[in-house]
Amino acid sequence: MYRVAIVNSRSFGVAAPEVLEKLREAAQVDFLYVDKNLRGKPLAEELAGYHFIIASVTPVYDREFFENHREVLLIARHGIGYDNIDIEAATNHGVIVTRVPGYKERDAVAELAVALCLNVARKVCLSAEHVREGRWSERGRIVGINITGKTVGIIGLGNIGSRVAEIFTRGFNAKVLAYDPYVSGEYAARFGAELVDLEELLSRSDIVMLHAALTKENYHMIGEKEVEKMKKGVIIINAARGELIDTSALIKGLESGKIGGVGLDVVEGEPIGADHPLLKFKNVIVTPHIGANTTEALKGMDESNAEAILQVIRGEAPLEYIVNKEVLEKGTRAKIHLSSH
Repeated sequence: MYRVAIVNSRSFGVAAPEVLEKLREAAQVDFLYVDKNLRGKPLAEELAGYHFIIASVTPVYDREFFENHREVLLIARHGIGYDNIDIEAATNHGVIVTRVPGYKERDAVAELAVALCLNVARKVCLSAEHVREGRWSERGRIVGINITGKTVGIIGLGNIGSRVAEIFTRGFNAKVLAYDPYVSGEYAARFGAELVDLEELLSRSDIVMLHAALTKENYHMIGEKEVEKMKKGVIIINAARGELIDTSALIKGLESGKIGGVGLDVVEGEPIGADHPLLKFKNVIVTPHIGANTTEALKGMDESNAEAILQVIRGEAPLEYIVNKEVLEKGTRAKIHLSSH
């Protein structure tokens, strides 16, 4: 019987229990929780005997993992990003890697990013905290800013960034700038955005929002030099990957007053504890990577992962979900009918 490991995910099956049951009809399904830093041979040993892995943002499935795990046929990312999986190593070892199609999470993540921005700009959480503490009379000290008429800079105009651009231009009449080396000016204009280089975006934006994928090239793409180029009082929002921002640079900017507020759904090195230095700032809001945590998005994510696994069990290629299509030509560990692709 096939065995499926759902690793470090507490949301799979919550919004769509019927999807989990359907998967259990075809395979043994187990929920496993491992140390986020586990990788390589120790991780392979922990997951020995499993043919399918539904993977969260942690741990990392590196080359050594694939070298030491001979049974895995497919790793399905329970999300859009797959930066914690060595795709080249997976392909070389005949392992299929799938992910959730971007449109499944598009609205959910974009709406949370906008919510974080509004929260920081209008000090919603801080105000609510004042009320709970019986400090209603201090409301005059709580002064935010309008979003309408502001310049919003979006780094990464892909699946989610483009939706954020639409919301700000059409919903708030904001000026939207976008930096994305992989799109054209004509494409950006479709969403109401002006395509500019990164330096111009940083210098002109009142609000900077990150929606880029994490790669080796853009690791810590926002550091001290980039913060220095920003407007005084800038708001920074990150709903993509924590490692896009150098945390120490963020803290320095908050301490100096250069950064006026921060909203994060992702944090470098997450999960973080209550003693994290960012949490000492009243103008910082951190949510625990809940961007896709809506009933609609979670159901779509579960369905995508389950369908990819069931297709492979049936001998079909999961074409809608596959990341490394070249593995179909090189040869997979799974028995895939060639006619299916």
